Amino acid sequence: MTLDLPAAAARHVQVLRLQPGAAITLFGHPDGTPPGGEFAATVTAMGRQSVQVQVGAHDPVERETPHRLHLAIGIPANERMDWLVEKATELGAASIQPLMTERSVVRLDAQRSLKKLSHWQSIAISACEQCGRNQVARVHAPMTLAQWMRRPAEPSGPGAAALVLSLRPGSEPLAQWRAGAGAAAVDIVFLCGPEGGLSAAEETQAIAAGHRPVSLGARTLRSETAALAALTLLA
Repeated sequence: MTLDLPAAAARHVQVLRLQPGAAITLFGHPDGTPPGGEFAATVTAMGRQSVQVQVGAHDPVERETPHRLHLAIGIPANERMDWLVEKATELGAASIQPLMTERSVVRLDAQRSLKKLSHWQSIAISACEQCGRNQVARVHAPMTLAQWMRRPAEPSGPGAAALVLSLRPGSEPLAQWRAGAGAAAVDIVFLCGPEGGLSAAEETQAIAAGHRPVSLGARTLRSETAALAALTLLA
């Protein structure tokens, strides 16, 4: 099978100055359906803005974590969300839900949300290319925490667990939960606030909706540090 690479992938090949005959690896299936994995491929033609390849053998290798990790996080300020999407993808997040909360500095209207979504999804794809992961983390459209909480729980059912990062006294250490009740979890949703954390009302709402309060210890971490520490412990 021969195919033309998408524009971003073609640009990557051109930046590397690859020539016809060069071997490359493609991840995912050419038409976007299973079986996933990787495909060996060979560059067959180079244009000014296009690259054509011959697709070869399929390798069903996967590099996903034992649990499907879904990160819902209050959007941090400045460029920290870009960095967070990149690192969360490398650490194995299956999906990332950017949220606007009471204490969020970042506020996005519909037009900016679409631009940011496209930008963050591109970062996730690049992170997969860099780390060798062949399933791209899905970045969802930004929404308010209230909107997200009103949606049906996703994922749900047996094997699903929902957590919220909390500094409340009595919150269970995340590592302890992971070794105990969390050992059987298949899908884990982890909710983390922005700078300053979730408000007391937001945290209470999350707990009432079934999110178990967990802690990363006595130190107060930046939101992006906390999110990545949690993903590392849960992976």
